Amino acid sequence: MPNQLKVSISQYSNKGRKEINQDFHDLRIPKEPQLSNKGIAIAMADGISSSDVSQIASKVCVTSFLMDYFSTPETWSAKKSAERVLASINSWLYSQSKQGQYHYDKDRGYVCTFSGMIIRSHTAHLFFAGDTRIYRMRDTKLQQLSKDHRLWVSNDKSYLSRALGMDSHVTVDYERVQVQVNDIFILMTDGVYECVSSDFIVHTLQNNEKNFGSVAKTISDKAYKQGSTDNLTTQVIRINALCDKDINETHNVLRNKPFPPILEARSSFDGYSIIRILSSSSRSHVYLAQDDKTKALVVIKIPSIDLREDKAYLERFMMEEWIAIRINSPYVAKSYLHTRQRNFLYTTTEYIQGQTLRQWMTDNPKPSLESVRDIAEQIARGLLAFHRQEMIHQDLRPENILIDTTGTIKIIDFGSTRVEGIMDINTTIQEDKLLGTALYSAPEYFLGNIGTTQSDLFSLGVIIYQMLSSQLPYGVEVARCNSKASQNKLKYKSLDSDENTYPLWIDETLKKALEVDPRHRYSELSKFIYDLRHPNESFVNKHRAPFVERNPVIVWKAISFVLFILLIVASSN
Repeated sequence: MPNQLKVSISQYSNKGRKEINQDFHDLRIPKEPQLSNKGIAIAMADGISSSDVSQIASKVCVTSFLMDYFSTPETWSAKKSAERVLASINSWLYSQSKQGQYHYDKDRGYVCTFSGMIIRSHTAHLFFAGDTRIYRMRDTKLQQLSKDHRLWVSNDKSYLSRALGMDSHVTVDYERVQVQVNDIFILMTDGVYECVSSDFIVHTLQNNEKNFGSVAKTISDKAYKQGSTDNLTTQVIRINALCDKDINETHNVLRNKPFPPILEARSSFDGYSIIRILSSSSRSHVYLAQDDKTKALVVIKIPSIDLREDKAYLERFMMEEWIAIRINSPYVAKSYLHTRQRNFLYTTTEYIQGQTLRQWMTDNPKPSLESVRDIAEQIARGLLAFHRQEMIHQDLRPENILIDTTGTIKIIDFGSTRVEGIMDINTTIQEDKLLGTALYSAPEYFLGNIGTTQSDLFSLGVIIYQMLSSQLPYGVEVARCNSKASQNKLKYKSLDSDENTYPLWIDETLKKALEVDPRHRYSELSKFIYDLRHPNESFVNKHRAPFVERNPVIVWKAISFVLFILLIVASSN
């Protein structure tokens, strides 16, 4: 059996010398497969003493965080999931304060500090706003990992500068640290850490291994004896075992399923009748088949024989189906759901009757601007379905876009897709670098950088440019530039020529989408697609480039010819 994440927990909370306990804490350890996919979540909140309702804020904050985090898509990274949840919690707390009797006094509303931690695979993701602290003890050394958000106005007077519910928007600090077996994480409210020394905490953790469940109470009781006048809450988490770096679901499939043989037309395979081969390459073998039970046409893909010992390749192969199941878009190919046990390692997807965009481009060398817009908008909608799930396709090209008989676009082939939620788990997928096709890949990939949504936007820009001009915006030079200096020399080839009659603002729109530096591209796909149909004012006012700039080769040929004629005339005289 693969190793699982295992921890020991010690928690304690007491009102101390106060009338009520405004602290709240909890944690959640889910069962598989969520344990591997989402990890363990720990949270602590401390209500501000000036408010009569802050204990409600603390409870809502912790319970909502632990519940809602595990409801976010497993394709999302821990960072995105937690930040989305905390932003929602903050908005709710702030709205409650605004509707209450103290809506003009934020110090008396639904306000609390927060510290949370998600332990996912071999990484701890930390989130904090306020002065509830997170520590880590490793090899008898205690280290504070969080930062206090307090504004000190004198040596003995300070104000809380950040907390949930304090304002309509909150900035929650984020840190990530690598986790080792025997690491101990401690979360404490200020009523504890202000009255307990680091030496006492280390000594307590070292000398209570057999009675670990009581260490949180021991630390809190010490703070009380030292004169703490605040609520006392402590959480201690010790890492006993870490999970394997493989995705459990994929790992089990790889471990238990044999590889299929090379299939032939008219043969039977695992409840399917093979009709014909669709494609065969060094990466995979793809067949059109019919489900013997439902009579539905499906596409079966089996792993390449040459790569069956490549673990990273096999993980990506199985990830294609994992991704297809989680994306629901009319512009993305769907996984064909199995209704029976699979006996071999392969994937099935819906069969899309139509042609590739590459074939469409061959059949339509001079398409109308409207037809290009229509295709671009559909591709963008498909990409947005990926991006909303925090996925980057990374291999967008004409061969990976199908047009069915109704004219609907379908994005296919997810073998290069980056899933942030999976990257959190540190699988062997991370070993691959450039996975897409060089002619359509964004320049940042050739610098070894991680792709972003702007990288997919660049690929879409190349496709649109090629549909309009039958050329590439930088020729084949992008793939040859693996340094910033060489990329700075790249020059965009304008669509503005005597052969092309497309509006100048269309060229300017594409130029921005195809900027070498991703920071200068459109920040959102929707803005790019909007500008393809609606003239951007900043582009409309630009004038057409002089003929010498649009056709420098022709100009210099003409000048050379004129000089040649003048030379002949002069020599004859």
